[in-house]
Amino acid sequence: MFLAYMITSFQANITPKRLLFSLRFISMQRSIQHNSHVLGNLSSFTHLLHHSFQTKSLRATKSLHAHLLRTGLIFSSLNLHIELILNYATCLGNTTFQTITNLIGFMDPTNLIPFTALISGFSRRGVPNFALQTCSFMHVRGIPLDGYVLCSSLAASSSIKMLRFGKQIHAHVSKSGWSSSVYVGTALVDLYVKSSMINDAWNVFVEIPLKNTVCVNALLSGYAEAELWIEGLELVQRMQMYGLDYDHITLSALLRICTGLAAIELGRQVHANMIRRTSYLERDVFLQSSLVEMYGRSGLVEKARHVFDLSGIRQEGNEGGKRDVVLWTSMLCSYGKNGRFDEVIRLFDNMVMKGIKPDEVAFVVVISACGHNGQVSLGIEYFKSMARDFKLEPGPEHYSCVVDLLCRAGELEMAWSLASENASNSISMWVALLSACNNFGNIELGKLAAQKALELDPQNSGIYVLLSNLYARFGMWDELEKLRELMKEKGLKKDVGCSRIEVKS
Repeated sequence: MFLAYMITSFQANITPKRLLFSLRFISMQRSIQHNSHVLGNLSSFTHLLHHSFQTKSLRATKSLHAHLLRTGLIFSSLNLHIELILNYATCLGNTTFQTITNLIGFMDPTNLIPFTALISGFSRRGVPNFALQTCSFMHVRGIPLDGYVLCSSLAASSSIKMLRFGKQIHAHVSKSGWSSSVYVGTALVDLYVKSSMINDAWNVFVEIPLKNTVCVNALLSGYAEAELWIEGLELVQRMQMYGLDYDHITLSALLRICTGLAAIELGRQVHANMIRRTSYLERDVFLQSSLVEMYGRSGLVEKARHVFDLSGIRQEGNEGGKRDVVLWTSMLCSYGKNGRFDEVIRLFDNMVMKGIKPDEVAFVVVISACGHNGQVSLGIEYFKSMARDFKLEPGPEHYSCVVDLLCRAGELEMAWSLASENASNSISMWVALLSACNNFGNIELGKLAAQKALELDPQNSGIYVLLSNLYARFGMWDELEKLRELMKEKGLKKDVGCSRIEVKS
């Protein structure tokens, strides 16, 4: 009992030194107590192993391993064996698999449970490569791969975009007859979706004999990411043929499809269906955010605000009525996309006042709003507050917004200095500066900005168009002709704009 108490007391601030002290204490106790009493403390050893990985100390893990070998406890508990392997994986990172192989070699090849636990544990602890190597180890040793091992290995492949290994598993699935498993099939669909291979994902989906909603959602998310709105809508319509019902993930993806298609009437019908059938709408912040985004992008800002306000009323009994930051950000984006920049700033300040920590997207929206409103000082103050008040590291998109803010105010030299000093070197900064140089007639700075932008993306036709407009403004026809010839040589053409509208019959 005292041992368990000591380990629990060290748990909050465990260090390698304290771990070694615990082991010495265990050895001392074992010298005066019967071995069976120590075996009663197996749960304490597992507890200690589980928390020692936080230190990532290889020395402490090896010391614990040595103690377990001396006492023979490592052969008494499968959980201890698994936790020890996971600890080694955490300490070693993705460097070597030999130590892990040595430890796995002592496991019973007829028992698949520990292998499944290892593969999922490797993925959870941030070493998915070890999960894939464990799968390979099993296959080479002739250990059968069941559905759990296949699903966990495919999930590990997806997480690190290891498509080649995933395809090898797919080949094994086809040969071994696991293609009929909806769980393995869903894992394969997810692999191909995350690898942007939508056609392959569809081919796997078609081969699954009995589909479920999770499987449909995996393919639907791929269609949404690829902006294949029509295909996504057709898939949702097929769900009734499959005998499947929608869940909150399906509805959220369907709202995104309605947004992409600008199909506001269909979106209204989905909203009505959600109210009638979805009891968890008031608790699902992602569905609410999807609704706000759909109405906002369709220009129905007041309707978006109505959904936003109602979500606050529904959540009065949940965490003091605080809306999630995702919902606040969706409303900020709705105001920003519709040019209501004063409302963006007021809503952002209201969010901070209510104790909601803004995320990176919220700062992009509010800094951009300050740029459109000409509030340079306020925008820069918001930018500085990211790291100072909210411990957020500004990214390339935030620097691009500040550059655009300065450019709109005519501070081209300041914008140039900020863009030159920024290590991220984002193309959007240079494009914003080039556009501003065109507006304010600064030919020299514009040429430099165009040169920087083309170094980052030499095939971007928009940069050539902006530079040609700048040449035309100053009557530099020779340079303009040379630029057009260069575009022809590279096969570049100006992108054709398009719009989508919904026609009521």
